[in-house]
Amino acid sequence: MKLIFNYEDVFFSFFYDDIGGCIHRSREYAMNYVYSGEMILENGKEQIHVGKGECVFIPRDHHITMYKKPFDGERYCGIFLNFTRSFLREMYSKFERYKVPSNTPKLESGVVKLPKTAEITSLFASLTPFFDPKVKPQDDFMQLKLQEGLLALLHIDERFAPTLFDFNEPWKIDILDFMNKNYMYEFSMEELAHYTGRSLATFKRDFKKISDLTPEKWLIRKRLEVAYAMMQEGGKKIVDVYTSVGFKNQSHFSAAFKKQYGIAPTAVAAII
Repeated sequence: MKLIFNYEDVFFSFFYDDIGGCIHRSREYAMNYVYSGEMILENGKEQIHVGKGECVFIPRDHHITMYKKPFDGERYCGIFLNFTRSFLREMYSKFERYKVPSNTPKLESGVVKLPKTAEITSLFASLTPFFDPKVKPQDDFMQLKLQEGLLALLHIDERFAPTLFDFNEPWKIDILDFMNKNYMYEFSMEELAHYTGRSLATFKRDFKKISDLTPEKWLIRKRLEVAYAMMQEGGKKIVDVYTSVGFKNQSHFSAAFKKQYGIAPTAVAAII
């Protein structure tokens, strides 16, 4: 069982079961603070454990798998501050002192585990009463808390300023390169456009230049090709194969596989 509610881009979450996992693809910068329990972040290269009283900074457009679970007898409770582009633009116009020189380096891409500063501790302690869904805060109060979170980051490291206050439009990136690296994730057309630095109309137009298939059909074919190759290598259960390439259930996988290759995946596994 889980409960999540949002007040003006400040998200409160509770997880009561043993573990809750999800693919996280935030379009915006964010801070995630753990009140109790534990959160584990996986980016394909490493695991980052975030315990009680710890906070992480998550960059925009960063793909991670996020697990939230009880720890040391306590359920998971956390809070997520989401810094939208419009909010950051508004704050940039107010924070004159944080318009740093153009040669100030940005943060390296990836999750940053933040130090336990007095600003962060006091900010999240002040939000504790709102874990009670019956206590609804005023919108302007939540906006002040977002400002506190932003200032806490800016006080930690000067590199946060050029990172957060970069309003340049994203460069277009190669569509097929992106999709070949991320075929196992569930994307809407809008998300595919966003992550490749395009408007939806431009993405559709550019995709037609590189494939006769729709993006959805291209992703299914890619997943099936990878699944077929994995089964040819042997040593893996069908359930491990179809989940690792992005299919949600075996019946959908089996039907799509048979349509593509004219043979059931169980038959391929039997031949191997």
